[in-house]
Amino acid sequence: MHEYVIDGGFPIKGTIAAGGNKNAALPCIAAALLTQESVILHNIPDIEDTAVMLDILQSFGAAAESIGKHSWKITAEKIASSTIPSDLSKKIRASILFAGPLLARTGKAEMLPPGGDVIGRRRLDTHFLALTKLGARVEINGKFVFAANKLIGTDIFLDEMSVTATENAVMAAVLAEGATVISNAASEPHVQDLCNMLSAMGADITGTGSNILRVKGVKQLHGCEFTIGPDYMEIGSFIGLAAATHGSIRITGINPPDMRPLRTGFCKLGISWSTEGSDLVVPTVQELKVNDDIGNSTPKIDDAPWPGFPPDLTSIMTVVATQVEGTVLIFEKMFESRMFFVDKLINMGACITLCDPHRAVVTGPRILHSDHLVSPDVRAGMAMVIAAMAAHGESRISNVYQIERGYERLVERLQSLGAHITTVDVK
Repeated sequence: MHEYVIDGGFPIKGTIAAGGNKNAALPCIAAALLTQESVILHNIPDIEDTAVMLDILQSFGAAAESIGKHSWKITAEKIASSTIPSDLSKKIRASILFAGPLLARTGKAEMLPPGGDVIGRRRLDTHFLALTKLGARVEINGKFVFAANKLIGTDIFLDEMSVTATENAVMAAVLAEGATVISNAASEPHVQDLCNMLSAMGADITGTGSNILRVKGVKQLHGCEFTIGPDYMEIGSFIGLAAATHGSIRITGINPPDMRPLRTGFCKLGISWSTEGSDLVVPTVQELKVNDDIGNSTPKIDDAPWPGFPPDLTSIMTVVATQVEGTVLIFEKMFESRMFFVDKLINMGACITLCDPHRAVVTGPRILHSDHLVSPDVRAGMAMVIAAMAAHGESRISNVYQIERGYERLVERLQSLGAHITTVDVK
């Protein structure tokens, strides 16, 4: 185990390449089970979550071979097991994404309830709704057992715009008999990546990028070569880091359309950037002043399903707001425990009022002081890194495993930007 040691108060400056979208890589790895032929995936981030997904894949008898930096060749010619090992299932919430492909390929799947970030209740009901509508039977008795003699296309209305439930439904539907309509579907860029990959494998999917997906089942899928898109959550984190430390950054390899929902949130804090092709440039000179709503009302940064502001960035925005002049309301609607990390920021000197589990009022700018922090989840952990880099003095961050689940080679990349960050081993 190791911790981060961060000497704060230094602006970052430099160029960094955007990593592959973690939330696209995970379902695309699972989707490789849907064909006997080889699938080649590029731009897979080298992080703990993708490593666990590849381990699960290989536990079924599939072969996963690294064929270059961030590239993997996956071949699931035969599936020897439809049971996800319990130790791996508990490590990652995305383990649930194997339910759809296993049902489509073998007619069964078995697993313990998935693990993942502890950010509040994360219901799985929508997965069960979608898969049972397609003809699966689900038993819940300490573990989840899925079974289906045949998957039949149907009309599905998801009871929430769940990203992973949409992905499970699509992966099960592509090999189902007949046509499936998935309404109230999630449409995030990572869902689009999965649909585009499945289409490259021979799936018949229309409506990609919308909230209504139409899938005509096919008898079989073939292999493909597909490149995962950039991680706009990571990009948003680095934008926030540059602003909070009064630094500058050039991020290469972005997809400009992905940034539009992010711009609406960051501009409320007076933070702007420019794009030069596939580069995003955050300048040193920023206003860093809250833009009040009409009538001098306190503005609100609230999350919503795509194309709303991403919920995974509300933790980042909370920290950034502590370094911005004015008052803003951060409204995290989706998870009732995600905002509980703000007590650590308050200890560091932030002016934050936690109104309830979902809403925090932040007034800045405030000088932050160093502290010993513990990362509760991947996004709050990155928010703590930003807070420590903006703070005066030396901070330590424990439980950095949570951060490294979502950010590849974070220490090395931050050091390349001039950050004063190192790792130390702990017992």
